[in-house]
Amino acid sequence: PETAPAEPPAAMAVPQAGQDNLILLRRIGTVDPLSLDDYRAHGGYTALRQAFALGPAGVIREVTDSGLVGRGGAAFPTGRKWQATASQPDHPHYLVCNADESEPGTFKDRVVMEGDPYALVEAMTIAGYATGAHKGYLYVRGEYPRALTRLTHAIAQARARGLLGDDVLGQGYAFDIEIRRGAGAYICGEETALFNSIEGYRGEPRSKPPFPVEKGLFGKPTAENNVETLVNVLPVLTMGAQAYAAIGTPRSTGPKLYCVSGSVSRPGVYELPFGATLGDLLTLAGVRDNLRAVLLGGAAGGFVRPDETDVPLTFEGTREAGTTLGSGVVMAFDDTVPLPRLLLRIAEFFRDESCGQCVPCRVGTVRQEEALRRIVERTGADAAGDIALLREVGRAMRDASICGLGQTAWNAVESAIDRLGAYA
Repeated sequence: PETAPAEPPAAMAVPQAGQDNLILLRRIGTVDPLSLDDYRAHGGYTALRQAFALGPAGVIREVTDSGLVGRGGAAFPTGRKWQATASQPDHPHYLVCNADESEPGTFKDRVVMEGDPYALVEAMTIAGYATGAHKGYLYVRGEYPRALTRLTHAIAQARARGLLGDDVLGQGYAFDIEIRRGAGAYICGEETALFNSIEGYRGEPRSKPPFPVEKGLFGKPTAENNVETLVNVLPVLTMGAQAYAAIGTPRSTGPKLYCVSGSVSRPGVYELPFGATLGDLLTLAGVRDNLRAVLLGGAAGGFVRPDETDVPLTFEGTREAGTTLGSGVVMAFDDTVPLPRLLLRIAEFFRDESCGQCVPCRVGTVRQEEALRRIVERTGADAAGDIALLREVGRAMRDASICGLGQTAWNAVESAIDRLGAYA
């Protein structure tokens, strides 16, 4: 490690860096991520002052009116989640930021944490204020050492300058953030498994109900959001709910971050308003010739064909097209990628990452991987028996698994068989 070359700056992962039309990524590459003064000179902490002027109920109303929904894939309305947490009579309330970004192909939260760490600290403070929480937990993926270093520094600087602690900005509101590191478990991206991990237990999902807004971390009301969702709160408050809601489409509002990788000339994190098409995004990234398929939503997502790139990148648009937007993963594959090997790799990933708590996922992911291994070189009638078995196992996992890991472990394989004609 001592002789390794220096890691490139976070801005290298943002091909649009420096462009005027950016909202979430506008500071990356232009602001020193280690300087609180530089952050404030570029509009930092304007949103927090606005939040104190509005009061907790006013902040929740703005977030609700903006139409902001969770950016981690579930697309739950953020304002409703915050309102449900804030209204719980049981105290204390907690805020948890899910920065355990472990979906294959996803790296947007990493870029935000490394390139604009103070934005996340400010956004968590606003979320804590709105939901009545005085303690926030930031659960960072263990494989992100630079993000951890930058966030640790940002939290210390904010605390030293009165932006965290017993009296934030002299407003009489106490809030502080504690960082917890993940240990490489994909399952801990699921909110209740993440709570178990913070509490020192095995990272296994809990049964719902009760939901986290009622009984979450340490059995108390908890609001949990990922990094991208939280940093969207800053433009909601600085622009106003109506101006924010005017971006994108009526049902999917605001800007969205996409992680583009694979067979493209300019991989990286892109910011586009909801409603742009997949083709628009691939054109920006410089898609190569002989495109064979695009994987939307990561390993838990689905494939689309090259002739389907006019699908609008909105939650409702991808749903109508029979796929998913997920957390914003866009992986392009040309005809040099052997599809059966790719599907087997996805199946191996889910087999390894299943926590083993429920039988449908624990056994189903193994059976799926075994069947794909048997037919990796087969097609047509030779593969028919195992494809029938895959469908049966996939349905069982989708219908009976406790959490999203098992429920989505068959998605990519199913879409490759049905849409791309894999093994035909």
